[in-house]
This record gives sequence, C-alpha cells and structure tokens, in this order.
Amino acid sequence: MSGTVVVTSRSFSSGGVDLVARLEAAGLTVIRASTTHQPEAICPVLRDAVAWIAGTAPVTARHLEAAPALRVVARYGTGVDAVDLAAAARAGVVVTNTPGANSEAVAEHAIALLFAVLRGVSAGDRRVRRGDWSVLRGRQLAGSVAGVVGFGRIGRGVARRLLALGCEVLVHDPYVPDDDVLATGAKPAPLDQLCAAAQVVSLHAPGGRTVVDDSWLSRSPAGQVLVNTARADLVDEDAVARAVRDGRLAGFAADTLAAEAGADHVSPLLADDLADHVVVTPHLGAQTREAVDTMGALAVADVLAVLAGREPAHPVTPPPGART
Repeated sequence: MSGTVVVTSRSFSSGGVDLVARLEAAGLTVIRASTTHQPEAICPVLRDAVAWIAGTAPVTARHLEAAPALRVVARYGTGVDAVDLAAAARAGVVVTNTPGANSEAVAEHAIALLFAVLRGVSAGDRRVRRGDWSVLRGRQLAGSVAGVVGFGRIGRGVARRLLALGCEVLVHDPYVPDDDVLATGAKPAPLDQLCAAAQVVSLHAPGGRTVVDDSWLSRSPAGQVLVNTARADLVDEDAVARAVRDGRLAGFAADTLAAEAGADHVSPLLADDLADHVVVTPHLGAQTREAVDTMGALAVADVLAVLAGREPAHPVTPPPGART
C-alpha cells in the first residue's frame, strides 16, 4: 500500500494511540494540513492524496476536483453535513464517519455545561480569583423538567444522565418512534410543548435550521437554561443574548458558536456583561483521550479498508440522485 494521507483534524492521533504510526506502517505517508480547509492552502496538498482524514470544516466539490487520486474521505467525527456527498459520489470517493465514537464524551460535556450554568461555576471562580467570596445562589438540577431536542446517540446519553439525576425528561425527535423514547424512561413531546415546559434544554439536533429564536424564547418559561453542544446554527445568537440580558433566560452554554465557522464578527454571547450567565467552550466536547483514540482508530480502519479494496465499516450513504 502506498500514497499520501492528508489529515486536517486538529486532534487526530493526539490521544494515547499513535495512529500516524499505524498509517505509516501500512506504507502510507501522512501530511498534516490546514484545519480550516481553505482551498488556497489545502488544494495543493490534496493533489497527490489517496485519502483524507477530515475535520469539521467543509469538504466541497472544489476540494474533490483538486484531488484526482483521492479514494476516501474519512470524516473524523459523526456529522457529515459539511461534506458535499453528491460531489464525492460523482468523483467516486467513498465517505466514511465515526458514529458513536464521541457520544459519551459529548453527553458528559453537555451535562458539565448545564451544571456550570445552573451553579455559576465560572462566575464563582472569577469572583474568588478577585478575592470576592460572596455567594450567588444557583439552582439544583434534581426535580427539574428537562428537554432534549434530538435523540441520537448523544441525545440518548444526555437523557439517560438527566433521568439518573432526578429529572423528568421530555424528548423531541420527529424521526424516533414514541415507543423508543418511552422505553428509556423519557417522554416524547412536540417541540412547542417541550419549549413551554422545560426548565433546562439540551440541543442535539442536526444543523440546517434554527430551533431557538425569538419565537422559541417568547414561549419558553422564565428562567429557562439552554445548552448547545450540537450545531451553532440551531441558535439565533442575537435573540439568545437579548433574552439572557433581560432575564428571560437564566443562562446559556455552548460548545460551538457561529464565529467558529469563520464569521467575521464576534458573537453577541461573548459580551462582557453576559459573562456570569453564559459559558462557552471551544468545541471540546469530543476532546477526551478515549474519544480521540476511538474516532481516530475508526477513521484509520476505514481508510485502510478502502485503500485495500475492502468495504469500510462506516460508509456514509450518498444522497438520493447522486451518481456513484
């Protein structure tokens, strides 16, 4: 086996397993490239690539056209909404992902963010460092009505933890049968009902549409807390900033913001006056040693399978109408 593997995931092979060595042992050359996938920087590198282990940035038709030898794009993670699957199918490029590899890590992080907001962890830390030991009273999670929007692997993991912590859990996912939700101990609910009843809400839906906007916020109970570890575009950041500022929302936490995707403005949620009620982390929900090792190992296994002429374990189905 020979050829070049381009890696654009920032955390690939940074856990406890040397996955670069695994690729090199198979006869492949590994090249690290821009994690933002800017065409001017990455297209020259892709020219000789037979495989691409890609991070969260877009994989477009332009990228694929610049890589005539490319046989596989291994998406390092679960979501493939940033990959032009139709263009990959037309180019004969197999796309894979790593389903479930980071589910537990992200579910844990969502709960951590929820506690951070409810108990004022970040704000309390800042006060103590200033020598201020005054106490601001928080809220406990036990006994709350919690909403989970999106009931895939991560949403299920969050719901399981919320139930164990003593919450009543409402779930909205139009693609999951009610019986599947009920079997977990949670309750299925229309989105409007969930919005109006939930004191805390965790978002785990795929991107592509805004869930939390002025309409949502006009129907939600006063003091609701929102957590978003899924996609930035699920949230209207301006609307959420206004709602936190005027007290309609007690708090907001996110592991992703629109600015991360290259927007040329600073998020309104990062305003100094919101710091005691907004917690933001730099897309680190999946960044545990265990998740990084598992994601990387699955991506490498699928790259090696495709290059050896075998079926990968985790192929992503091209959209209807795509030419294979």
